[in-house]
Amino acid sequence: MSRHEELTHVQLGVRDMARMQPFYDAVLAELGLVRVTEAESGEAGVIWQRADRRWPQFVLRAPLNGLPATCANGSQVSFAAPSPDAAAAAWSVALTLGAINEGEPGIRPQYAPDFYGAYCRDPEGNKLCFVYAERVND
Repeated sequence: MSRHEELTHVQLGVRDMARMQPFYDAVLAELGLVRVTEAESGEAGVIWQRADRRWPQFVLRAPLNGLPATCANGSQVSFAAPSPDAAAAAWSVALTLGAINEGEPGIRPQYAPDFYGAYCRDPEGNKLCFVYAERVND
């Protein structure tokens, strides 16, 4: 049986790659994602993914149009966590590395009875969510 992914990748534009790459290296390691490209790896950007899967990927790069990267109001990147503890750990590491708290780890019954999430903004203002829910990693 083959696995079908709905998304291939999510990409964020960044202004300060030297700061953001180590931030995401540490935060995404808590979720089992590893960086698979070198810093400033060209047009494809810097890519993280699960070691056992090619897709989906998370990508950072400077905008192609040469304008400064900005965070989008109302946008959020949500990462699947393998457990509630992993979601809380990613959030905690993010705050330690300069993220801003946007919602402490906990159950969010307004979304689903098993939706455990933690929210923050990365050092450039992008909103992140770390989520554990049953079957989110299937």
